[in-house]
Amino acid sequence: MALEVEKFKGSICPMVTPFTDDGQFDEKTYRELIEWQIDSGSHGISCSGTTGEPSSLTLDERKYLYEVTVDAVKGRRPTLLGTGSTNFEETMHLTTFAEKIGADAVMVIVPYYNKPSQEALYRHFREVADAIDIPLVIYNIPGRTGVNMAPQTMARLRRDCRNIIGVKESNKNFEQVSHVLHKCGRDFHVYSGIEELCYPMLTLGGAGHISATANVMPREVAELYNLAARGQWKEALDLHYYLLDLNEALFWETNPGPLKASLALMGKIRPVIRKPLALPMDEVQQKLRKVLDRYDLVACPK
Repeated sequence: MALEVEKFKGSICPMVTPFTDDGQFDEKTYRELIEWQIDSGSHGISCSGTTGEPSSLTLDERKYLYEVTVDAVKGRRPTLLGTGSTNFEETMHLTTFAEKIGADAVMVIVPYYNKPSQEALYRHFREVADAIDIPLVIYNIPGRTGVNMAPQTMARLRRDCRNIIGVKESNKNFEQVSHVLHKCGRDFHVYSGIEELCYPMLTLGGAGHISATANVMPREVAELYNLAARGQWKEALDLHYYLLDLNEALFWETNPGPLKASLALMGKIRPVIRKPLALPMDEVQQKLRKVLDRYDLVACPK
């Protein structure tokens, strides 16, 4: 079966998981956020990545989030569901479940905390990929996981697993990005997971970005890709610098704390995040408000 990989290019929004005031999944708000993303031109929808607080969700909550995502999107955009975990069996369970309910692709994080070797990473991803027929995107985020997947390991996986189509590189090492594309082939889908590097990644041949900023300014983040795809590099560069202050502010503290505080100031979600994370302190939120004001994003009081 041929894989449709071209549809996985562009701005794929890594959705926040909104909660009600009592800390439960806010399905109504989540569906509204998905509609906003689609209306704003995002090219794909992702959930249960770092921005979605997957480690604070139970297994059943993650599965229900997948079901709601696929149902809400209704095929209008490709869905990329984050199914990785530090636990192999849990990763397999979530990944096969995502395929079963109709996900277009899955994103599997490099296992965190236990720091596997490169050979262990190869075996982990090889077995997960072999269990499904849909595309799989590797999620390489060494700052969170404690281990970096080497380009050589990705090249082995690309060679041996027909459905491993790309990697989300939350990696500031541009030598790594160049070597991934060089060793895996320039048709390998490399996505920027670092907000301030979305434009530079496109210039190297990236397939798009999975940027938390798309939760706040989806139209502009999607347009950054659109401009580059049309060869309008000057305009894309201007947009890169326009977004720079916001990209920086959203990571003043651990993601998604500043992001959720910002979306609350915009009137999009309730200001709730699950422990062990916390929303930024008042002084940081005041700084965030000033940045959002410059982008005319703060909701008017009712």
